[in-house]
Amino acid sequence: MKLRQWVIITLVATAIIGARLLVLETLVPREDRSPPLVELSRAVDMVKQGAIARVLVDGDRVELVDRSGVRLVTHKEAEVSFLDTLLGYGATPEQMASIHLEVVPYSNPLDVIIPFVLVALVMAAAAYMVFHPRRDWALNRPDMFSLGRSMAREKSADRPGISFDDVAGAEEAKQELLEVVEFLRSPARFSAMGARVPRGLLLVGPPGTGKTLLARATAGEAGVHFLNCSGSEFVEMFVGVGAARIRDLFQKARKSAPCIVFIDEIDAIGRRRNSGSGNEEREQSLNQILVEMDGFDPSSNVVVMAATNRPDVLDPALLRPGRFDRRIVVDSPDVRARLAILRVHSRGKPLTSEVALEQVARQTTGFSGADLENVMNEAALLAARRRGESIGRLEVEEAVDRVLVGLAQKSRVISEREKRITAFHEAGHALVAHELPDSDPVQRISIIPRGGSGGHTRLLPVEDRHLWSRAQLCDAIAFALGGMAAEQLVFGDTTTGSANDLVEATKIARKMVCLFGMSRRLGPMVLGELEDAPWSQELSENTTDAADAETRVLLEEGRERARVVLERERPRMILLAERLLEQETLQGDELQSILERAVASPESVGWRGEAVVAASMLERAVEQSSAGFHPFNGQ
Repeated sequence: MKLRQWVIITLVATAIIGARLLVLETLVPREDRSPPLVELSRAVDMVKQGAIARVLVDGDRVELVDRSGVRLVTHKEAEVSFLDTLLGYGATPEQMASIHLEVVPYSNPLDVIIPFVLVALVMAAAAYMVFHPRRDWALNRPDMFSLGRSMAREKSADRPGISFDDVAGAEEAKQELLEVVEFLRSPARFSAMGARVPRGLLLVGPPGTGKTLLARATAGEAGVHFLNCSGSEFVEMFVGVGAARIRDLFQKARKSAPCIVFIDEIDAIGRRRNSGSGNEEREQSLNQILVEMDGFDPSSNVVVMAATNRPDVLDPALLRPGRFDRRIVVDSPDVRARLAILRVHSRGKPLTSEVALEQVARQTTGFSGADLENVMNEAALLAARRRGESIGRLEVEEAVDRVLVGLAQKSRVISEREKRITAFHEAGHALVAHELPDSDPVQRISIIPRGGSGGHTRLLPVEDRHLWSRAQLCDAIAFALGGMAAEQLVFGDTTTGSANDLVEATKIARKMVCLFGMSRRLGPMVLGELEDAPWSQELSENTTDAADAETRVLLEEGRERARVVLERERPRMILLAERLLEQETLQGDELQSILERAVASPESVGWRGEAVVAASMLERAVEQSSAGFHPFNGQ
């Protein structure tokens, strides 16, 4: 039984006993609470005279009751019985026979000791709950005497941990961290050369790319202590608690040197300070980190690592040389890195020969390391749920869909009309992507509901892109609006199923105009405030209206290009939709045979689409130019 349960039982038992004694003492009436006290000789004389009817002996206390019911009390020697006392005072046996004598049995000493023991237990339990440095039992919060103690999790150097062999897909980051590993292993070599290893290393990258894993691997590779904490642990309701915890954290680090201190999500306390009213507790915690990192002894062998996905909001004082003066970017993995990550997470999993990890790596563009680990785990769970002996290609593809789109909702009741609309919607996406010259190949189409979508069309990127051309972005807009164009062409109306497509298309068009400088009319300029710049632009109303108009032109151009493709390939779209209604999912050779059944027009689809909408775009340009528009009016 846990200590907490023992304490509760003790408190409850003490309360019950105390309540019972209180009731007995206050509510139960007594005939006489304080009988008069008489001398022993007087009591003996009354016995001799026959005035006493009953005698109650309790130790050295003698209670006498006379013939009229009056109670008296006297005391005798504890070692001598009351009868011997009467005989000593000259009473005869006949006189003693006239009284009714009762003797109370000898009481157990525990009856006196137990109440004191219970009181002592209650006091000890209360003192333990107040002074013992554990987490508060009821509220799961630090107790009042441990608020200033760091809650960092410590991993000893003696315990086996992970190394760089367990981290895949971040080769450049590992090369940067090897310098830290060498310093922690042999600091004298660096000191002899007069070199100073950076005191702080900031790991920057999107969520799930392995920043925490890299920090743990660095400590494991160097064989040193590892203190792990989160930035939110230093932000409390009471001002000064976070600063005290930071002091305690760095004291622990100095005692455990050589050591690595890792602060995850440091932007929780490291945000840029301003002159306005802010979070006083957060700013004190930040100030304490700055002071502690300034006070490092070069020979302390303590390295501070931190991770964030918001480096733009960090305070400049935190990033200056001498603190977090080295930034290591941990970006999303490319295709080779994804393949290496998949191989790491497929260890110990029985994969069939038909599972090609190279193909899975190509399908998962944009996935982080955590996403890829989740894919392999979901595939293993699916295989186990289906009572399989190994993980096959179907389980891996299902796992990719589950991570990318969501869980399949095969039990959802869908009317035939909605199912048919979804089939034509996805067929429109697929045909537009297949026909446009700068779009990726179509890999899979499904009309099985997943998450909040009624179906999905998955493309297979030819390569990982870091640079996007204007033609590629325009094709991406047309692909996103292909489902809406198919609904309008077949049913004469559109549905709410295109909501997510519109969001994605609008984001792309807005970035093309406002961020990438790809607007033909506004030219190469960035519209809006730049977070990394010390200045900001204030846009005129005319410029804002022009940016909205250019965004709308890109969207309408993309929808028109999609409509042209689908109108020309209408028979193939009908065939693809009908096949989807029959099988719900199309992929592989069967999908490619349908997409390539008809011969495409020799004329480039991209130029043909632009030619169709050129007249309407020219009309809008003439109307806006006649209104006297200039992007710098009102600046």
